[in-house]
Amino acid sequence: MTKLTVLNQAHRDAGGKMVDFAGWDMPLHYGSQKDEHHIVRQDAGMFDVSHMTVIDFRGEAVQPFLRRLLANDIAKLKTTGKALYSCMLQEDGGVIDDLIIYYIDEQHYRMVVNAGTTEKDVAWIESQLDDGVEIAVRKDLAMVAIQGPNARDKAMQAMPEQARTIASELKIFVGAFYGEWFIARTGYTGEDGFEIMVPEGEAAAFWDALLEAGVKPCGLGARDTLRLEAGMNLYGLDMDETTSPLESGLGWTIAWEPAERNFIGRDALERQKADGVKMRFTGVLLEDRGVMRCHQKVITAEGEGELTSGGFSPTLNRSIGFARIPKGDSKTCEIEIRNKRLQALIVKPPFARNGQSCIDI
Repeated sequence: MTKLTVLNQAHRDAGGKMVDFAGWDMPLHYGSQKDEHHIVRQDAGMFDVSHMTVIDFRGEAVQPFLRRLLANDIAKLKTTGKALYSCMLQEDGGVIDDLIIYYIDEQHYRMVVNAGTTEKDVAWIESQLDDGVEIAVRKDLAMVAIQGPNARDKAMQAMPEQARTIASELKIFVGAFYGEWFIARTGYTGEDGFEIMVPEGEAAAFWDALLEAGVKPCGLGARDTLRLEAGMNLYGLDMDETTSPLESGLGWTIAWEPAERNFIGRDALERQKADGVKMRFTGVLLEDRGVMRCHQKVITAEGEGELTSGGFSPTLNRSIGFARIPKGDSKTCEIEIRNKRLQALIVKPPFARNGQSCIDI
């Protein structure tokens, strides 16, 4: 049965084109995916991300447990509300999911995981649980992401006064509570803004207040092109259980020090690192006319690889993508699209952030 977020009717009232996404009925766009993309790069747009799952971890043993569970090290987090991006790995180094975790205090952390992986994530976490650790899957919370150069100002207009004060003081990648609300200065678009968790019963009124403040609703289509431009991986395309962070451009999320921290998957990653990672993860910019899509063949001087993500960039007015290709120094490649080989440049992401292109073209 298709799941509905608490804001489903609001999307329909706004003329959202609804599609199935990971078993959820979600808006693809509200008329123009391209316009919504530009709104986020130039002003302020909002996304219903209530299909994602919030998990609270509590207990006296929670810190050592999470240091074992995640490839990044939560011991880095010293400031209340500070966020950390990490992968959760299998023993063989494959990525179960990528996620954000917030430090609340030494016995309380909050994790946000992807919608399509929630069931396996929770099952994996429960299978690894230590004594002295409890988890709560917060199905009672909705989440709205407000993104763009004017997102913070407009979002604060829709908040209660005390929440506005709290939000105005947040630094990037930090969150704070306002009662049952959790306001985080994070996002998945390459723009400034907030991701705000609220009780489901308050979500519709908050959404309406954001509309009143001039924040435009945006769908999954724009969210995908924005994250692609911003150089952000999508689970299930750019990495999954068959690939390690080292093969997915996520080596920076692995905390190797201290050496005695034996996180799940560490042994496999160390072996892969010692043997030499055979594939590299990179950005690709199409020079010919066309649109790249995932799973298309990439031909380089070192051998063949594959596009993991691809699409049209409204900011660059060109097709961009991510690719996993044989390790080497090639600066150009060919993309096989409809039995034709098109020319492309191999570039380092991101392609665009903070309203501007990051690539010289």
